[in-house]
Amino acid sequence: MRSHFFAYISRMRFIQRWALMRNTAPENVQEHSHQAAVLAHALAVIRNERFGGAVDPGAVAAAALYHDASEILTGDMPTPIKYGNPAIRSAYKDVEAVAARKLLDMLPEELRGAYAPVLTQVEPEVERLVKAADKLSAYIKCVEELKAGNTEFREAAAQTRRVLEDYNLPEVRYFLETFLESFSLTLDELK
Repeated sequence: MRSHFFAYISRMRFIQRWALMRNTAPENVQEHSHQAAVLAHALAVIRNERFGGAVDPGAVAAAALYHDASEILTGDMPTPIKYGNPAIRSAYKDVEAVAARKLLDMLPEELRGAYAPVLTQVEPEVERLVKAADKLSAYIKCVEELKAGNTEFREAAAQTRRVLEDYNLPEVRYFLETFLESFSLTLDELK
């Protein structure tokens, strides 16, 4: 049996994000997923080391790597459309679930059990950290666009920051206080 799963996964690089916004630096789903995985791993480590958590950073990072995999089949729906109407949001969640199942079904049966958790994110604490990392990645994108003088991202930055604060997660607050400022610095300022 041949499987097309990884060939589809490699196509994440063709799905552009922020389609309704003028970007100084385009971002695709593969790039975003990598950054979200790095951030999710960091949030899990911070939770464990600073706040007494017991979550598996590897499981969180793996779930983040695949958190937008369904967009290979669905495309990336812009946030104002996806979240602007509860009926659309609900229908799109259903479409994402069907797409994730279709990807899972592309795998040989003996591998599906290992990939089901990263494609469906069934564990609530893993899902919560992945969502926070996803939003943190979006916020960093806004900060970097603003740093480049692109005011198109001003309102998105403010909205995304509010969402991050509303999560009320100590690891997110710690990340924002400890690491976020560096994203607005130039390379020379990072020295």
